[in-house]
Amino acid sequence: MKDILDSHTHTTASGHAYSTLHEMAQAAADKGLELLGITEHAMAMPGTCHEYYFMNMRILPRTMYGIEIRHGAEVNILDTEGRLDMDDYLLKQMDVVIASLHTPCMQNVGKAGNTRAVIKAMENSYVNILGHPDDSRFPLDYEAVVRSAKEQGVLLELNNNSLHPLGARQDPLPNDIEMLEYCKKYGAPIILGSDAHTQEDVGNHTFVRILLEELDFPEELIVNRSVAEYQKYINRKFV
Repeated sequence: MKDILDSHTHTTASGHAYSTLHEMAQAAADKGLELLGITEHAMAMPGTCHEYYFMNMRILPRTMYGIEIRHGAEVNILDTEGRLDMDDYLLKQMDVVIASLHTPCMQNVGKAGNTRAVIKAMENSYVNILGHPDDSRFPLDYEAVVRSAKEQGVLLELNNNSLHPLGARQDPLPNDIEMLEYCKKYGAPIILGSDAHTQEDVGNHTFVRILLEELDFPEELIVNRSVAEYQKYINRKFV
């Protein structure tokens, strides 16, 4: 399967990333991608951009360097009710929304509580992707998460940064394997994301592709195979 899109990247606006919007878009074009998702960290993440940054995204171009750009947010799940750090009035303005668990924004509340948190978050109609649900600091009931994602039409992310040797998440590999096996069982689609914080990592799905090959994961469940397929799942359909 040819890599034609990267759904999860960050620019300097996120506070702990190192390349500009133009640098990220140029890198994506240079690597032959057709679409790039720019998903800045939402407001509960220390050091990220202000709410006004997201409010002003409407002025940004949706085509740069000959490729499609989707501007959105990686929002933080805050509690077991799935509350997010971005209100619906702003969520609905995003091209794409990833919801994720991050330790600065929520603490581990046990498998049942963590699972409830992500399931409730996925019930928000503006959430398109569950980001890196593989950090062992947040144990999850993967069967319940996969079944809920399939029911809600939310994509489960296989995050390359999680599997990177320098990645910060704890022991993600067994969790990714368990999640993918349930995705195969229930026919739940996934999306690959680089989680790039530098232009060099745009479109880098090296580690997740190795895992997918080892598990003989069905290509028809990988949304990255088609821009049109990806756009079925995001908030603004661009059709």
